[in-house]
Amino acid sequence: MENKYRKWFGGQRCRQALRVFSEKGWKTYYTENKEEARKLLFDDIIPKHVSIGLGGSETLTAMDVLPVLRSGDYKLFDRYDCEDHFEVCRESLMAEYFLTGTNALTMNGEMVNIDCSGNRVAAMAYGPRKIIVVAGANKLCANLDEALARVRSIAPMNCKRNNHLTPCVEDGICTDCNIPDRMCNQLLITFNAKKFEGKYQLVLINEDLGF
Repeated sequence: MENKYRKWFGGQRCRQALRVFSEKGWKTYYTENKEEARKLLFDDIIPKHVSIGLGGSETLTAMDVLPVLRSGDYKLFDRYDCEDHFEVCRESLMAEYFLTGTNALTMNGEMVNIDCSGNRVAAMAYGPRKIIVVAGANKLCANLDEALARVRSIAPMNCKRNNHLTPCVEDGICTDCNIPDRMCNQLLITFNAKKFEGKYQLVLINEDLGF
């Protein structure tokens, strides 16, 4: 049974963070749950027939967005169903929209992401005309130090999910490894979105989603 006080507190924290992100040039949205967020995405944020790239995201998986994106109403660069994953990720850099989750958000309006190959952070930094970030309230951190610690703490789960043979898959502890299968190779911190106002859009969901 959902705790109503925890839900209330999560909503207050989400709205507080969204006010700061809005002041930094983000277009922001608040939703109570993943179903509401999914409806918002496809009814109001992403128009039909645009090209869309994807960042790997457990949040988007939980929202079951792929059936909609594969419906024929969008030109999807489908990283999950392709012959050449590298090429599809390259093409995604020029998509009109890039839909992704995130590793961490701070209450100061910063976004932190870490990648293996760098295709996701590259798209989030430059390329697609619109970046749509969807995140659960569990991604909120007090500041950059806490966000960077969070990114490192969830790295073992991402390695496990992607079948990387890293030491952290054995014991769940990041050791900052130096091997070919290392996943934590590219770090992006997005401090501000005013340079291209409206390009960055954040849907914050008052639920725990993804890692």
